[in-house]
Amino acid sequence: MMPLDERDAPLLTLLRVGRIFAPEPLEANEILIADGRIAALGRDLAMPQGWPVRLVEARHLTAVPAFIDQHVHVTGGGGEGGCGTRCPAITAREIAAMGIGTVVGVLGTDGISRSPADLLAKVRGLRAEGIAAYMYTGSYRVPPPTLTGDVQRDLAWIPEVIGLGEIAISDHRSSQPRQDEIERLVSEVRVGAMLAGKLGICHFHVGDGKRGLEPLRRLLTETEIPAEQVIPTHVNRHRDLLEEAADYALSFDASVDVTAFDDADEDDLSGFGAVSRLLRRGVPVERITMSSDCNGSLPEFDERGTYIGMRVAGNTTLIADWQRLVHEEVLPLEQALGLISGNVARVLGLEARKGRLAVGHDADVTLLDDDLQPQQTFVAGKRIYAVDP
Repeated sequence: MMPLDERDAPLLTLLRVGRIFAPEPLEANEILIADGRIAALGRDLAMPQGWPVRLVEARHLTAVPAFIDQHVHVTGGGGEGGCGTRCPAITAREIAAMGIGTVVGVLGTDGISRSPADLLAKVRGLRAEGIAAYMYTGSYRVPPPTLTGDVQRDLAWIPEVIGLGEIAISDHRSSQPRQDEIERLVSEVRVGAMLAGKLGICHFHVGDGKRGLEPLRRLLTETEIPAEQVIPTHVNRHRDLLEEAADYALSFDASVDVTAFDDADEDDLSGFGAVSRLLRRGVPVERITMSSDCNGSLPEFDERGTYIGMRVAGNTTLIADWQRLVHEEVLPLEQALGLISGNVARVLGLEARKGRLAVGHDADVTLLDDDLQPQQTFVAGKRIYAVDP
């Protein structure tokens, strides 16, 4: 067998590792990758003589499904304090270094100087660098900016568009959409996604306003829209909202997304603390996901809503909070993996190919050391990150 050549993606690659969590622990310790997908899982896999199989020896590492971050400002967020406060775009290396193989790009507050076309170009650029990248059409505001002039057409005709977001509710920066506007938007996304064979989620930014999740409660109570169609994020913004998120998840058998805030004021509102609290409230782990809000802004406003300062969010906190859930035995590794892989794949409608290590799935694999720190990241069988020796 030949050593791994980083210049191109080999047709066949054999990973030899110490353990495999798929996310459940497997007896296998080898992963055969063929043309970007997992072809076999086993032990002492025999390769025909002369086949061009490239070997990766990593017997000291644990293989898990590559992580999925469903909320990334890939073009940079911010701008609440003027053009000088626009956050920078993220790089493929910054993504892959955290073991993340798939991202979903969002616009956020600024749908003026940044556009869905900018977002699509960045998503395609990340794909060219090896990241499995998708996007939400739209931004904070309603009606949302789109690529084709219509939400349904964006979903139907643009492969990278998997939903609408992040639509802002209960936030002074939102466009204060009426309930009927929210219902119309979600309905349009549902039909557009059906025509495209996608799940078509609506990703809702929830601010710290007094209405909280009430617009989504009304949506699910007063219409025929299923709970899987809407995903509220930033639900750990404050304690009352987190409690409401627990009730929302339990009442509607719905999923909620916790943000690994870099600037969490208190530990129980960190990604670690929020997941721990939701679990104590009885929310099934399968109904919880975590995301980073990476390269978005962390603005500060005074009591009158005046901008007073900002920091840029990173994605290191996401992995640190996730690791802490395992290290402090809040969840075993196989369940914790769902928070940033399998659960996310299901929520996004990508579970047929991503979120687990199984024959036929995309060969998106992260190799972890004993401290759960990512050491190598493979996407579609191609190694796009490795810790420098």
